Amino acid sequence: MGKKVEFYYDFSSPYTYIASTRIEKICEDNGAELEWKPFLLGGVFNEIGSIPAVQIDNKFRYLKRDFEESARYYGADFNFPELFPLNSVRSMRGAFAALEQNKLVEYNHEMFRLYWIQGIDLSKAEILGEAVSKIGIDSEWFVHRIAEQEIKDNLREETNIAVQRGVFGAPTMFVDEKMFWGNDRLDFLDRYLKGQV
Repeated sequence: MGKKVEFYYDFSSPYTYIASTRIEKICEDNGAELEWKPFLLGGVFNEIGSIPAVQIDNKFRYLKRDFEESARYYGADFNFPELFPLNSVRSMRGAFAALEQNKLVEYNHEMFRLYWIQGIDLSKAEILGEAVSKIGIDSEWFVHRIAEQEIKDNLREETNIAVQRGVFGAPTMFVDEKMFWGNDRLDFLDRYLKGQV
């Protein structure tokens, strides 16, 4: 039986978007099970006292160029959005609602596409509702569901678990409790799954 890859993601992270275009094939090639783990990156930053890169001018100037070069290198469509950073709370809550409808993978890819290719503001409930209707989720149900306390608690709990496991950024992957951080470590993950490290 293959290994399980836990993929912690937040739609607000450009490197996570790029990784999301690669992770499924890596898992498929290695016979590994992929488990998408939605969490709130901003919540992790608040908990551990980390400063987002957007608040560090020199770093962010470099990273904006690197985002584009990385996307081009890995063959991912990419347009840096005018609205950045994204308030991803609603869209990340939506992942738990999509999971209830067995539409999590479709939802993830649609959200990443809307934000990192089309620049759509995923913080607005009405935009999310319109988007999910295109993947077969009832819009009215979805908008109500992501406002319910149970869904809010699910996101908070998953974020707390991520912090407890040592997560400090996105994307973060776990295999056998071994942690890999960043899109550029997917190659290391691939080698680990192949038993080469």
